[in-house]
Amino acid sequence: QIVSRFSRMNVGHVMGMAAPTIRLYPLGNYNFGQKDMRMEKDKSVKERLMRMEQNYNRLGMRRSVFGILLVHNHGHPHILLLQIVNTFFKLPGGRLRPQENEKQGTARKLTSKLGSPIPEYQPQWQVGELVATWWRPNFDNAMYPYVPPHVSQPKERSQYYLIPLPEKCYFAVPKNLKLLAVPLFELFENAKRYGPLLSAIPHHLSRFNWMCM
Repeated sequence: QIVSRFSRMNVGHVMGMAAPTIRLYPLGNYNFGQKDMRMEKDKSVKERLMRMEQNYNRLGMRRSVFGILLVHNHGHPHILLLQIVNTFFKLPGGRLRPQENEKQGTARKLTSKLGSPIPEYQPQWQVGELVATWWRPNFDNAMYPYVPPHVSQPKERSQYYLIPLPEKCYFAVPKNLKLLAVPLFELFENAKRYGPLLSAIPHHLSRFNWMCM
């Protein structure tokens, strides 16, 4: 077992508090297959924002949830990201249904994105701690880890949950997507490639200890 140096000197240790410890299993423990394509509803960011505005007028603020799935490779944490058309990266997740519970909705979206169509091969998702919340004040790309003081009606709330993985499981990836294991050092402050939200994940995770099994 290896306690990752990534979090050994985190705030919890410095302040004498007990930092949460998460078990990470090797990337090689997991099996990956394919399933039918899942096409994106929008062909561009502009179309997505237009659809968001239409839904906002009917349903109110969009509530989105995403799962942070972690493994380790050679003792360093890696995060599982979906890649679309070789350029766009995202966490598995999506929009909640009206009145849907956040954790139940996260499990549903993970099954939709990565679960096998064969029920006995579907992972039993455990939705863990809320890691981060981002807010979209307007119908544009800008999101913030707070609601700006002049905004009374944000248009979207996006929440990231930690998903502790079992020792082994099977992931079924839509044929039009790729599932990549990206090291945290690659994400760190790399907004140019991964965008500001994903590149901030190493900051959010710094309060955890990783026990690499």
